[in-house]
Amino acid sequence: MSDLIAIIYPSEAKAEEVRQRLFKLQKEYLITISDAVIAVKTEAGPVKLNQFVNTTAVGAVSGSFWGLLIGVLFLNPILGVALGAASGALGGALSDYGIDDAFMKDLSTSLQPGNAALFVLVKNMTADKVLREIQDAGGTVLKTSLDDTKEQKLRDALAKASAEQPPPQTNAA
Repeated sequence: MSDLIAIIYPSEAKAEEVRQRLFKLQKEYLITISDAVIAVKTEAGPVKLNQFVNTTAVGAVSGSFWGLLIGVLFLNPILGVALGAASGALGGALSDYGIDDAFMKDLSTSLQPGNAALFVLVKNMTADKVLREIQDAGGTVLKTSLDDTKEQKLRDALAKASAEQPPPQTNAA
């Protein structure tokens, strides 16, 4: 079973930094990620999702391959590739992989403009080592499906890091 973790960061850059740290930890076999999406609330108001997997592109590549194969069988590979890519892209655009887009957009409506939420679907992890690697980035827990004890550890570690960060400097005129 997978666990969902959603953490709010002050900027998209900070959320992307943490996502890249998690990918690095995945290469070290400390975490297995099914999906990692950054939701950003724009100044205009709508929520933009920065997906880990572009299902439209994956569908187009897959469709091109199958279209070419079928096109070769029917002696028209160019038409087969074109039709396969188009149908694959359409199928990819209509499919949803990992965390439900509507769910993420609904949760992200409470964000302040410019803030970003990192949604991670975790299959398994070595919690203490992963937490140690991401806690200095700070953040605020938006939602998790972790048990109460693990969620509280996450909240405490992120709150401690946020408290240790110096307040922003202002220039006195």
